[in-house]
Amino acid sequence: MDLLIKLYPAPTGDAPAWRAAPGAPTVLPRKPIGPEHTIVVRWVAERFGIGWASEAQVALSNRPVSLWLATGPTELLGFACFDATARGFFGPIGVAEAARGQGLGAALLRACLNDMRAAGYGYAIVGHVGEPEFFRRIAGAIEIPDSTPGLYADQLMR
Repeated sequence: MDLLIKLYPAPTGDAPAWRAAPGAPTVLPRKPIGPEHTIVVRWVAERFGIGWASEAQVALSNRPVSLWLATGPTELLGFACFDATARGFFGPIGVAEAARGQGLGAALLRACLNDMRAAGYGYAIVGHVGEPEFFRRIAGAIEIPDSTPGLYADQLMR
């Protein structure tokens, strides 16, 4: 199932800072710099598989880069990207298990949606959604009828 997110008149506000716990350092989503690209792709592959790593690699190759990440003091905590599977598509998004349920995914989603709106997109498509309620709650996403398997119909599988 694919979802549709309206990006106008305003997507979801600024990407908020994220704090794991009271007193913990504030985490702001940011774009990775060149020396981090391989680290990001490796991290995504180890936690979410080679398919998502391939999409992260495409997003890192876009100009401007269409991948956002969040890091703790010493580790990568999550990533989100867009224009990786196809133009106008959001995703994938992934957060380290220890950081889930604390708002980091929402901050990463908002960062990407804001970028998409700034680039002129009126809508974002979230393809092959695994957690539709997250996108409904955070961004007001709605289901696109007859969208399964969608763009992924002929995808090579390992």
